[in-house]
Amino acid sequence: MKRPSWHDLQALAEIIARRSFREAADSLGVTRSSLSHAISSMERDLGVRLLNRTTRSVSPTPEGERLVARLLPLMGALDEALADLAPCAGRLRGIVRINGNEPGIRLLLSKVVPDFLKLYPQVELDLVTDGTLVDIVEQGFDAGVRLHDAVPKDMIAVPLQPAIRFLTVAAPGYLCAHPRVVEPHSLNEHQCIRQRFPSGKRFRWEFTRDGKHIALDVPGQITLDNSGLMVEAAVAGLGIAYVPEPYAATAIADGRLVALLPDWCPTEPGLALYYSGHRHVPAPLRAFIDLIKDRLTDS
Repeated sequence: MKRPSWHDLQALAEIIARRSFREAADSLGVTRSSLSHAISSMERDLGVRLLNRTTRSVSPTPEGERLVARLLPLMGALDEALADLAPCAGRLRGIVRINGNEPGIRLLLSKVVPDFLKLYPQVELDLVTDGTLVDIVEQGFDAGVRLHDAVPKDMIAVPLQPAIRFLTVAAPGYLCAHPRVVEPHSLNEHQCIRQRFPSGKRFRWEFTRDGKHIALDVPGQITLDNSGLMVEAAVAGLGIAYVPEPYAATAIADGRLVALLPDWCPTEPGLALYYSGHRHVPAPLRAFIDLIKDRLTDS
C-alpha cells in the first residue's frame, strides 16, 4: 500500500470540512480537477473509498471520517509547530470564510480586519452577512459571528465584546399615537414587532429590574427573523421592537427611535466568533482568531 502524502491528507480534511470540492480547492489554492485527481489516486493507493460523491454533494465514507478524525489533532499540532518556525507572516496563504450578522461583521471590519490584511497579505477574507443562523459547517464557512447565546453548543466560541443590552424601541410618531409604555406589561396594549428563530420558535421579550424577571410573548401583526429589519420596521412606525443595542444605536442617536423602559433593559453576553471543534482549524483561521484575542478579547 502506497502511503499518501501529507498534502493529500490535508486536502481530504478540507473537502470533508467544507463538503465541497470547489470550496476546498479555492481554500487550498488549487484547481478542482487536480484536487479530484489527488483524492482518486489516494483512494486507489489505499484500496478504500474515502468520499461519497454525487453531482450535487460530497460526504465522507465511514472510513474517510475515521481517518480524518485521527488526523485533525496532528494537523493542528503541525500548524502550530510550523507557525513557531516561520515568523514571516507573509508565508501564510488561503481563504477564511466567515458568516455573521451585520453588527458582527462591522465589528470585525473596524477592529480586526485592517491589521489582519496588513499582517497576512496572501490571505483572503470572504465575509458574508446573514440575518439568520446558518449551519456554518454545512454551508462551507470556516467560522460564524453571532450573539454568544445563539452559538450552537458544539462550537468553540471566542468573545468579541462585553455583555450588551437589549433595548425596547419605537419611533416618535408611533409613540405619539399610542398609549404610554410605563412598564413591560404595557406592551400587551401595543403593536410589537416580533422575532422568530430559524427553528420556528418565537422570541420572548425579557425584562429585569431589582431582581424581578419578566418574560413576555408580546402581541403584534408583524413577525421577522432579522434584528436589522426589525429596526427598520420600528423606524417606519410599524410598532415597538426589542433588539440588541448595536442594531438600534444609530437610529436612537439621530432621533428616529426612542428607547423605552430603560430601567428594565437586560444584558446578555455579546457577540462571539465561533468555529467547529470537530475539524481541523486551518492556519489562516487560527491566525485570525489569535488576532481577535489580541485586539478584542484581552482589551
